[in-house]
Amino acid sequence: MTIQKILIGIDDSKHAEHATEYGFDLARKFNAAVGLVNIVEPAFISQVSMGADPASGLPLQASGIDEMEMMDMQKTIGDNIVDSAIKKFAGDMPVTHFSEYGSTAEGIITCSKEFNADLIVIGTHSRHGIDRLLMGSVAEHVVRHSLIPVLVVPLKSESQ
Repeated sequence: MTIQKILIGIDDSKHAEHATEYGFDLARKFNAAVGLVNIVEPAFISQVSMGADPASGLPLQASGIDEMEMMDMQKTIGDNIVDSAIKKFAGDMPVTHFSEYGSTAEGIITCSKEFNADLIVIGTHSRHGIDRLLMGSVAEHVVRHSLIPVLVVPLKSESQ
């Protein structure tokens, strides 16, 4: 087995940070290239919270933030997450950065193909019950649909 390229999916959670550290450690052991991917998911702002007419959905007044501004803010936040991970874990390793807009799980899979990765490393939020049903599981989707191996790195909770 040869691992030459590792793609690490990151967000701003402690779970992803733990997986990122693990992924960089693996990359050092295998002398592999690292790709970091942060997916910007569309943010939906409730029309009611923006002062919209609940019956028609039409804005009563401008909210001050349009969809493009929201996407730009999300991209900036994503870039900051990636920059922080590079500063904290990369050292002198070169890192390829991917930023996608859309579904997190599909974005990770797409970037793994683009990067020609041999392994995907992601953290898990360990959701259970109704939360998992409503939120879905990015890790589970990536594991089920990826054509390459996926390493899911759990984070033990403080209570364990």
